[in-house]
Amino acid sequence: MPPYTITYFPVRGRCEATRMLLADQGQDWKEDVVTMDMWMKGDLKASCLYGQLPKFTDGDLTLYQSNAILRYLGRKYGLYGKDDREQALLDVANDGLEDLRRKYLGLIYQNYISFADYNLLDLLLVHQTLAPQCVDDFPLLSAYVARLSSRPKLKAFLASPQHTGLPINGNGKQ
Repeated sequence: MPPYTITYFPVRGRCEATRMLLADQGQDWKEDVVTMDMWMKGDLKASCLYGQLPKFTDGDLTLYQSNAILRYLGRKYGLYGKDDREQALLDVANDGLEDLRRKYLGLIYQNYISFADYNLLDLLLVHQTLAPQCVDDFPLLSAYVARLSSRPKLKAFLASPQHTGLPINGNGKQ
């Protein structure tokens, strides 16, 4: 039986970095997959610290909070720096990643518009031009592109020759 158990939804979400770390370190784990129906019943949620997943177990140790899990595994597998200084710098880098994740989540899950949305939309549309199915396996990202692209004035611009007549860059693709 694998020494670890991950309890989480059937998505990458806040657990994929843990899975990557375990896989790269040659470790096995068991997945307890939580469906939305199971979660909405409330019993599991009520039993979780802060009412959140992921839940990670290593024998009799149960951890919550994805970054606490990563730090624990980082220490266990010698991936948390060689001294206090390196550990502090890794904490700074990881906290910066969390800031970026919060911005990403805001862009994906919240219905607001900022200048960053236009930049992200442009980048995603370019990717879709070069590889048309590149976001098809990502329903939230696909919905994000569709939602922004359907804003009436933006939709009109995207359909206009002012947009469609310009190549992406010097490669000539439109």
